Amino acid sequence: MTQGTEMLATGIEGIAAAVDLVKTYQQGGTEIMALDHVTVGFSRARFTAIAGPSGSGKSTLMHCLAGLDSATSGQVLLDGTELTGLSDRALTRVRRDKVGFVFQSFNLLPQLTALENIALPVTMAGRSLDHDLLDHLVGVLGLGDRMTHRPGELSGGQQQRVALARALVARPAVVFADEPTGNLDSRSGTEVLDFLRRSVRDLDQTVIMVTHDPRAAAYADRVLVLADGRVVDDVDTATGADVTRVLQITGRAG
Repeated sequence: MTQGTEMLATGIEGIAAAVDLVKTYQQGGTEIMALDHVTVGFSRARFTAIAGPSGSGKSTLMHCLAGLDSATSGQVLLDGTELTGLSDRALTRVRRDKVGFVFQSFNLLPQLTALENIALPVTMAGRSLDHDLLDHLVGVLGLGDRMTHRPGELSGGQQQRVALARALVARPAVVFADEPTGNLDSRSGTEVLDFLRRSVRDLDQTVIMVTHDPRAAAYADRVLVLADGRVVDDVDTATGADVTRVLQITGRAG
């Protein structure tokens, strides 16, 4: 039995999961507990928001789930692969093949056109670009007349839409979005959140988003609230939870 299968046997199911996850680090001679024995699973084809104040552990949890950071102890499963103990080279392969990223700062290469930025993860992996999916993403995101433009010629909202297309064009197992609306005006932020929700519905994409914004969190199917490195609330908005309660919970958290 593989480690990933053993992990699922614990009852924590999902395309991504953490079991008894601990992350500590040293700060001025003091040990800080960033994640305090977190156990949680994330279902396939759902939009989950991880909310909480600064220092709550929400970004640390996302980084561990995405293979960007290693845990002190516990287990992480991503699409059937146990990440704990993998070499740097193996983790790089997992991130390349299974993960799409959307960051607050866009992270586009300034010397490349929008099209070249979108296609980058596919070309770097040596795979063929799915032109049907590319055309769909470009159309839905309204980028058809911006493909030859470089990032410096695009607005912030357009740059983030390019980043969204880049994250999805390789059909990743999970898209991780870290404060994706943080540098955007309210209109552009709403467009980004609408698209993330639509990608779950139309493309069966799994999205895990970190946010401190209660309005952004309310777009998700599920809101996971962290405080002091622990899960303090878990609201399934897709099964009828009142959005007002979600706003109150995430507002309380940060």
